Amino acid sequence: MNIHLSSHFTYPRLLRFVLPSVVMMIFTSIYSVVDGLFVSNFVGKAPFTALNLIYPLLGILGTLGFMIGTGGSALVSKTLGEGEPEKANRIFSLLIYVTIAAGLALTVLGLIFIEPVAVLMGAEGEILTDCVLYGRILLLSLTAFMLQNVFQSFLITAERPHLGLAVTVGAGVTNIILDALMVAVFRWGLAGAAVASALSQVAGGLVPLIYFLHPKNDSPLRLVRARFDGRALWQTCTNGSSELMSNMSISLVNMLYNLQLIAVAGADGVAAYGVLMYVNFVFLAIFIGYAIGSAPIVSFHYGAGNWDEVKNLFGKSIVIIAVSGVAMTVLAELLAGPLSSVFVGYDEALYAMTVHGFRLYALSFLMAGFNIFGSAFFTALNDGAVSAAISFLRTLVFQVAAVWILPIFLELDGVWLSIVAAETLALLVTGGFLLGKRKVYHYL
Repeated sequence: MNIHLSSHFTYPRLLRFVLPSVVMMIFTSIYSVVDGLFVSNFVGKAPFTALNLIYPLLGILGTLGFMIGTGGSALVSKTLGEGEPEKANRIFSLLIYVTIAAGLALTVLGLIFIEPVAVLMGAEGEILTDCVLYGRILLLSLTAFMLQNVFQSFLITAERPHLGLAVTVGAGVTNIILDALMVAVFRWGLAGAAVASALSQVAGGLVPLIYFLHPKNDSPLRLVRARFDGRALWQTCTNGSSELMSNMSISLVNMLYNLQLIAVAGADGVAAYGVLMYVNFVFLAIFIGYAIGSAPIVSFHYGAGNWDEVKNLFGKSIVIIAVSGVAMTVLAELLAGPLSSVFVGYDEALYAMTVHGFRLYALSFLMAGFNIFGSAFFTALNDGAVSAAISFLRTLVFQVAAVWILPIFLELDGVWLSIVAAETLALLVTGGFLLGKRKVYHYL
């Protein structure tokens, strides 16, 4: 049964609608996880450290796709809710064309500057060589990766979340198979892992592009000729700035974590943190997927002035996030040992460090879901300023402060607990905004 944005959402209907987005985000997170798994076990600790050092930079370059996808889908969904489908398609098309142009420009700049940036991040010797090798290969698929990030949101707005799921699962499976062949069988090393990810990203970006160009596309969205619309582009960028800030800050903070860990625990600290990040990607993908999947519904009903449904969606979402947060925290604590063993079981000291850090870090899942949803909820309401404030404080200000201060008193444990402190402070900010804006948007 097709579920439309205009529907009334019960718990089962809401979960069915957002489930493809959740699974889609989990498979998107598999890219770096799979590469790390194969590189760590089949190539070695030094290339694994290099991958963890350079990946945040690649994440920064790809954040534009998240900004355009989330900010643009909120604007397009709102426009559809206002009964202007032709205008919605013009805006949608413009944003796709802008993404392609920006992706090509960033690819060129990345290829030129990746080596000096890797040096600034602390890479040297063999690790520097590996950083540049992996990074340059991934940069060749950057435009496709940005398109994939954009289409994750717009396929939901187009009421085709299952297509988005199929594309992302297909790309993720492609990455797994190619990693197994290129790294484990053919022994092409770090370059093989990078090529596997690049090819899977190309598939994930081009298939939706072909769908929206196809004449038999019967969704509410299609690619058409578009003229430049500075106002729509500005609204998209400002509304999606929270997602830009969130993803960029995560990458910047990861760099800072790596610098602190090199100082406190050496290369093993970076490797252990890499494992935590891989698991963190997958667990947080559940919250992010829910936020992405539910946002177009909120935007549509906000545009249509259906305040009762906005209130309904908010209340049910808070319950779902709370239950999920507790379940994921318990699961992470139970699986800390087995998951760490998969990545670094070959090194006893590194394994022990990773398990200990994992169990401290996992406490952040209790709060993270509320902060992720809160930011996305305000993006869906086209209130980019509040959304950006939550993301900026959560992912940059609070984490930078925590990771600089806590290790002074708690040493290595201070690094692992920095995320817990940051999410706790961010929850206070999110709660304050939700209470303060309740009369403006009528969700309480």
